[in-house]
Amino acid sequence: MDHPGTAPDTPVPPAPRQSLFRHRDFRLLWAGDTVSVFGMQVVGFAMPYVAIRVLEAGEFQMGVLTALEMLAFLLIGLPAGAWVDRWRKKRIIVLGDLSRALLLLTIPLAFLGGWLSMWQLYVVAFLAGCITVFFDVANQSYLPEIVESEQISEGNAKLQASQQIAIVSGPALAGQLVRLIPSPFVVAVTAVAMGLSSLFVSRIRHQEPEPDPESRRPLVTEIREGLSFVTSHPLLRRIVMCTGITNFASSAVGALFMLFALRELGLDAATLGLVMGLASAGGLLGALSAERFGRLVGEGRAIPISALIGGVAAFSVPLAVYLPTLPTLMIGWSLVSWAVVVYNIAQVSFRQRLCPKPLLGRMNASIRFLVWGPMPIGAFLGGVVAHQIGMLNTFWIFTVLLMLACAPVLFSPLIRMRELPRELDALASSRPAEAADGAR
Repeated sequence: MDHPGTAPDTPVPPAPRQSLFRHRDFRLLWAGDTVSVFGMQVVGFAMPYVAIRVLEAGEFQMGVLTALEMLAFLLIGLPAGAWVDRWRKKRIIVLGDLSRALLLLTIPLAFLGGWLSMWQLYVVAFLAGCITVFFDVANQSYLPEIVESEQISEGNAKLQASQQIAIVSGPALAGQLVRLIPSPFVVAVTAVAMGLSSLFVSRIRHQEPEPDPESRRPLVTEIREGLSFVTSHPLLRRIVMCTGITNFASSAVGALFMLFALRELGLDAATLGLVMGLASAGGLLGALSAERFGRLVGEGRAIPISALIGGVAAFSVPLAVYLPTLPTLMIGWSLVSWAVVVYNIAQVSFRQRLCPKPLLGRMNASIRFLVWGPMPIGAFLGGVVAHQIGMLNTFWIFTVLLMLACAPVLFSPLIRMRELPRELDALASSRPAEAADGAR
């Protein structure tokens, strides 16, 4: 019986959404991800510095080293997604950090023993890349497991914010450390960071259901299902095209940038680390402003607009030869970093919501295969082309390509889309049962 004075059909207002700051499991995932990214930023500076300063690598060798770091995404990216969907993602994340830490420790040990060589850097880069394939797919697929659908964008924004803090401080710290201690020892800092990361994630209480072995189908069938979902979805297909072309071109630029800065622009290690750190502050601003920017221009429209801004700002690298070097690099890279982070938050949140949970691992792996697979090819070609025509000419070619990469999303329904239509949101009615338990 209804109480007097109460309308029987009056809807009950929804409970206010709780901030992820109060979500224990998310806080642990957040801490682990931050520490892991910090370590990767340190080694991302230290390893190429070891190759250039200790082993005297040239353009071709730097292209090969960068290509090997990403080659695993091209070789095993697709089956990795199917395997991740068959395993518990938390276990993959913890073991991934621990195994990469042990692998990287071989670099300072080899330096102490006097047998460090480019071949060892090649092997470490490739094996660490293989581990990273599984780690990244599991890491990107884990957030929707522990938070509600409506909190995914907030969670990605917080993860990106802390990642950008690590990106800002990591290279600057590494640049100072290589002045104080031999650069191979700086790599050991990463091992410590990854050990801490695995400790944080191991304490997450959320219990993933063990995937049912009886429900497994042939590996090829599961791979094809994930790849088909991505390539047949009109929005995902355009996002993949934009991201893949961007990654191809930026890998060529990234493979040569440290060599270019140290030898052509005359920067020292400390200045280079400072430039990279300060420029990455734009990424932190991007993480902090992404949600507001999405509300201002629309979460769908934010994808093509940020892609266009990042492509134009990439011209700061070759322009640094003609304009004042430090201001040009710092302003240009800050804008690039801002655009990349805003783009990633928008498109990652989009694709996580577009995909049903059972397909998340395969969807993320398929996208990683398609958008990271071109990266080793771009890095290798960048080294080859620079060896033939010089680094500056190479930068002009690939920065033009970076600007053109935004076309698939700029000329698409995304430019007219403020919000993701609810009928496309595969997670809208799916909430993890553990959300309330984890929010303590």
